[in-house]
Amino acid sequence: MATVVLTTLNSRYTHSSLALRYLFANMKELQSSTCILEFTINESIQSIAEALLDQEPQIIGIGVYIWNASEVHALMEILQKIAPHIRIVLGGPEVSHEPFRIAFDRADVIIQGEGDLAFYATCKKLLSHTPLPKIIPPSVVDLATITLPYDYYTDEDIANRYIYVEASRGCPFSCEFCLSSTDDKVRNFNTDLLLEAFERLWQRGVRNFKFIDRTFNLNIRIATRLLDFFLSKPPPYFAHFEVVPDHFPHTLKSKISQFPAGALQLEIGIQTLNPAIALTIDRPLQLEKIKSNIRFLEKETSAHLHLDLIVGLPGESLQSFADNLNLLCSLSQSEIQIGILKKLSGTLMHRHDAQYGMIYSDTPPYDILQNTLLNYKEIQKMKRFARFWDLIYNSGNFANTFTLIHKNSTVFDGFYALSDFIYMQTNSTWKIALDRLNTLLFEYFTSVCNYDPHEVAATMVQDILSVKGRALPKVIAPYCNTPKTARTTAISAHNKRQQKHT
Repeated sequence: MATVVLTTLNSRYTHSSLALRYLFANMKELQSSTCILEFTINESIQSIAEALLDQEPQIIGIGVYIWNASEVHALMEILQKIAPHIRIVLGGPEVSHEPFRIAFDRADVIIQGEGDLAFYATCKKLLSHTPLPKIIPPSVVDLATITLPYDYYTDEDIANRYIYVEASRGCPFSCEFCLSSTDDKVRNFNTDLLLEAFERLWQRGVRNFKFIDRTFNLNIRIATRLLDFFLSKPPPYFAHFEVVPDHFPHTLKSKISQFPAGALQLEIGIQTLNPAIALTIDRPLQLEKIKSNIRFLEKETSAHLHLDLIVGLPGESLQSFADNLNLLCSLSQSEIQIGILKKLSGTLMHRHDAQYGMIYSDTPPYDILQNTLLNYKEIQKMKRFARFWDLIYNSGNFANTFTLIHKNSTVFDGFYALSDFIYMQTNSTWKIALDRLNTLLFEYFTSVCNYDPHEVAATMVQDILSVKGRALPKVIAPYCNTPKTARTTAISAHNKRQQKHT
């Protein structure tokens, strides 16, 4: 039983909530009567409510995000009907900025902004029946006053989930599509205390550190110390950082080049490579530096890159996006995540609505439906493009096969045509098995592109049989003089997807 239950609905079981552990770490004398219960958005809402009610809590604190806002709304409805005496406290990005796109009226208190210390104070007042406002406005927390949360990852977390960490909060940039642009400044945690906490995690068996800092490489001194921590450890391990694309001085490049393959992933938010569009959304863009840094990271380091592009930015045409994608593919063989523009409360994207005819969905994830340059049909096609791109290009399952897609065209044009073909055959973007996808690709290359089936099969078999246990689809087998199942050794490292790109 617990007086206070901290909970959220993660998008996947392998994800863990760093925010809940911050709250738990700072509960002071209430910590012994507080527990964390995490769920996923795929679980039954009624079963989640049952598990929460089994604790017989007086207060339930729920983390609300864009991916679980609708589910939290449904969960609160059940909790209020069954146990109206329980006080519900909401926090997280989805309730930190108004207007709320989903009604959260059933909550007793909404804590906006950083809740590390505010949640404890709120619980104290609720338990003593002290009056509280419905909404507690955001305040900037002194990071030196926060108890770090890393000792509260459980052994189960370490064995089965990503371990999220952070060395700083905030972002110095003002990109209008991003909530981080509302932060006043970048604040850093005490690096000595942080490294001590990371060492304890390492001793407990953590080998997968995912940093959520927006600008990891902004402070080179701190970034260097963190990289040195990992360089001092024996592989295998995996560290993920979000980095600014145009800030890689020699010191940082030297450190990154020392990491072994499979140990380091850098997420680089490109979003657009069109200077005019970047100016429109107030995003700094030093194009030549970005291109130079990506080339360096791609050619002279073993770091796996995860590059981001956005579809639907105000003023960006389909051709402009195509140019972005073609350029990135010429610079890097790593993952390129294609996202669809979202209009988040608290950002300044609304100022473009009239000029560019920006129309968004009013339900999560609040994605773009149409604008003056991309109509609804084109946006729908690009959403399918993004999904198939992830299945084919980003998965790493088709490294050799991908060259056939743009054999006689640009990357974008070739994949756009393939995306249309796959959707026409499946009428779906989900639950397409790998064998089915291989069959569709073979049919596309041979019947639409009129490529020689023996040449297509020779290329595709390199990918299909690259991992032990895979078998050739029936449509391909007659054109191959190879074993029907793979005899090669399966990839053994814990970052299989990244290794497929190397």
